[in-house]
Amino acid sequence: MQPGQQNSSSPIRIGYCLSLSGAVGGNGRAARLAHQIWLESINARGGLLGRPVELLCYDDGSDAANVEALYRRLMDEDKVDLVIGGYGTNTLLPAMPLMMERQRFFVGLMGLGVNNELAYENYFAMIPTGSDPNAALTESFFELAAQQKPRPLTAALLSADAAFSRNPIRGAKKNAAKYGFKVVHEAVYPLSTKDFKPVMDAVAASQCDLLFICSYLQDSIDLVKAVHAHSYRPKMVGASMIGPQNALVKAALGPLLNGFVNYEYWVPVSAMRFPGVDEMLSIYRTRAVGQDVDPLGHYMAPTAYAQMQVLEQAVQGTGGLNDATLSAYARATPFDTVMGKVRFGVHGEWTEPRVVQVQYQGIDSADPMQFLDEAKQVVVSPASLRSGKLIYPYTKTI
Repeated sequence: MQPGQQNSSSPIRIGYCLSLSGAVGGNGRAARLAHQIWLESINARGGLLGRPVELLCYDDGSDAANVEALYRRLMDEDKVDLVIGGYGTNTLLPAMPLMMERQRFFVGLMGLGVNNELAYENYFAMIPTGSDPNAALTESFFELAAQQKPRPLTAALLSADAAFSRNPIRGAKKNAAKYGFKVVHEAVYPLSTKDFKPVMDAVAASQCDLLFICSYLQDSIDLVKAVHAHSYRPKMVGASMIGPQNALVKAALGPLLNGFVNYEYWVPVSAMRFPGVDEMLSIYRTRAVGQDVDPLGHYMAPTAYAQMQVLEQAVQGTGGLNDATLSAYARATPFDTVMGKVRFGVHGEWTEPRVVQVQYQGIDSADPMQFLDEAKQVVVSPASLRSGKLIYPYTKTI
């Protein structure tokens, strides 16, 4: 019998750590707000299995070194009934050995390819990158480039020196080869980099047609500014930048983002208005006022809320809290979420990818509310979700 099951009237306690401060604290705080909205909703509906629900969340400070100890504390001292994963590859990976040792049902949030090598059967990924996550995150950038006329021929790969960037770069190399692009420049920069002009000088020297960037929050901001300030113009730029999905980052960059092409997981286009998502985001926007979080929540809130819906439906579907039973259910059952219907496949990844590449167009101010307008972030790939046309080649006047 698992912790908490002895008393049927006691709260079901769900424990996890989340990056509420540090390098990715902005994204972590947005996820936390979405979790709290779910918590209020589930308890208003009578809780899980007729019991109230509590969330016990510790801040890992965006530091992978803190993760294992926090999960040990949650399981051994706090004796939570269930655990879920925090935000991102950098903090999910260090939790995995402990989850595997304890055989816990573990739904992670936006880790890319976390389980590719571990193949832990009780891990499930709340990220719409499909069964080949490394390739899916980056493929549409190269596929789209290959459709342009005159066809670009060469690519440069630029990435931060961090765990999160390794899988996207693997995917970028695979897709560059698949679509016939020659990689003429590859560089890795420290996350502490402040001056990106030398980095851009080296990119310019390569005369690349495509500039593929895999960056984090602050360096994404600095790189957009550096690209914009430099005289060299690649024909397409962006693809795998973490940061521009956040409305606060969008606002910090304003019109400088125009022309960049980058991945998003959810944007307000008609094809992605899944049941319940507009209502949830409306609550999120109201609650976000005055808090230090993304005011729109498009990047983190739908996926974080869907993470809790998966947990909710697994518990209700099995009628209990047993980790092995929950995992077996999740492997066999589709889930209805605010991110659409989700079914898990190989290594706990989604069976069908749902990553979009958008081009930022017509941004004319620093007002984050302008991104409620789908015309500001036009879905240019895949074709099934396309909401507008790519403006090619890249120009800072878009």
